[in-house]
Amino acid sequence: MPLGLVLTLGGIGYFFTNYQGATVMSEAMKPTYRPGERLVIERIGAGGIRRGDVLLVHVPDRYQGRPALQRVIGMGGDHVASDGSRITVNGKPVDEPYVMRGEVHPTTGPYDVKVPDGRLFLLGDHRGNSNDSRCFLGKQSGSVAASGVLGRVHKGSTMPAVVVAPGGLGIVLTLVGIGLGIGGRAAGRRARRSLAAVPPRPGA
Repeated sequence: MPLGLVLTLGGIGYFFTNYQGATVMSEAMKPTYRPGERLVIERIGAGGIRRGDVLLVHVPDRYQGRPALQRVIGMGGDHVASDGSRITVNGKPVDEPYVMRGEVHPTTGPYDVKVPDGRLFLLGDHRGNSNDSRCFLGKQSGSVAASGVLGRVHKGSTMPAVVVAPGGLGIVLTLVGIGLGIGGRAAGRRARRSLAAVPPRPGA
C-alpha cells in the first residue's frame, strides 16, 4: 500500500477512534457555543477531566436520555457554593469570563454542596437558561457520574492538527505517488516508441 494512502487512512482512523462530531442543540452554553454550531469532541477518560472543561455528558435520568453540553465547576471532593450569582470552589472565587451576564435561572438560588467522589458538578454558561446541576441539588448534590462523560470539547472546535497533519500529508503523498506513476508510465511509453523507431543494425 502506498505510503500516502497509509498515512491518509491512519489520520482518518485516528480521528474516528479519538474524536467525534457534535452539534449544539440548545442555548444552555451561550455565549460560548450557540445552537447549530458544530464541535469536535475529544474522547477522554475520567482521569483526564479538569475544572473548566466543557463536556458532552450522558445522564440517563435527565434530558430525556440525550447528551448534554455543560462545564465542569466541581469534581469529587470539591466544596461548591454560590450566593445565587458568584461561585466559590473550596472557598476560592471562580473567575467565569465565559458566563452569559445579567441572567440567573429563575428556579435556582444560593446553594452549598460537596461533590461526591467520582462525580461532577456541571453548569451551563447561560445560567438563565440551563437545566444543570443546580436543578437537581436534592440528588447527590446535583452531580453527575464521571463515567457518563462522552468527551471534552476540543479547544477551538476545529479538527485537531494531529489529525490534519498525517491525513493532509497522506493526501499529498498519495497525489505525488499518482503523479509519479503517471509520469513513469508516460516515460515508459516514450521509451518504447523511441526503441521502435531505431532501425535495426545491418546484419541483425
